[in-house]
Amino acid sequence: MKPVKIHEAKTQFSKLIGQVEAGDEIVVQRGDKPVAKIVPFDSGSTRTFGSLKGSIDFADDFDEIPEGFEDYV
Repeated sequence: MKPVKIHEAKTQFSKLIGQVEAGDEIVVQRGDKPVAKIVPFDSGSTRTFGSLKGSIDFADDFDEIPEGFEDYV
């Protein structure tokens, strides 16, 4: 993790983003106090269509109106 002062972060922002794209993490400091961290964006795992198929079950009477609720439909 590379610490940089706020002024340097403002003037060298494009360069810092390049370093982050390369995998580095940047800590932005006000004086000696860390106030922010710039990290590479994690796009997460790729979702596969249908990967949950068969893992969710519905009761056979799922869409039936419960007894006593007929007046509210």
